[in-house]
Amino acid sequence: MAREDERVSTTFMMDFAIADRFGVKGVKDTYKRAFDGWKGNYKYFTELVMVLNHRCWMWNEKDNTLMELYRDLYYKARDYALDNFKGEELKFFLEVTD
Repeated sequence: MAREDERVSTTFMMDFAIADRFGVKGVKDTYKRAFDGWKGNYKYFTELVMVLNHRCWMWNEKDNTLMELYRDLYYKARDYALDNFKGEELKFFLEVTD
């Protein structure tokens, strides 16, 4: 059973689906806006990391350029969370992304 905190709360999946149509530049721009706008909200940021992971897998074997970009952005965002979230925020992040 999903936790109440695990329901989708953002438009990240749709935002990146639109960004994909604009290629690398669109994805990078969308990531920058999402990262800068939500790095202070651990729940939304956790969802961003999950979406990046999902899109990486989605592009696997379809488009190596986008797959590699999503992979790199995923690790960048994940590392930010691991370095900056503390206490309950880190616990939430680890439980949801595990």
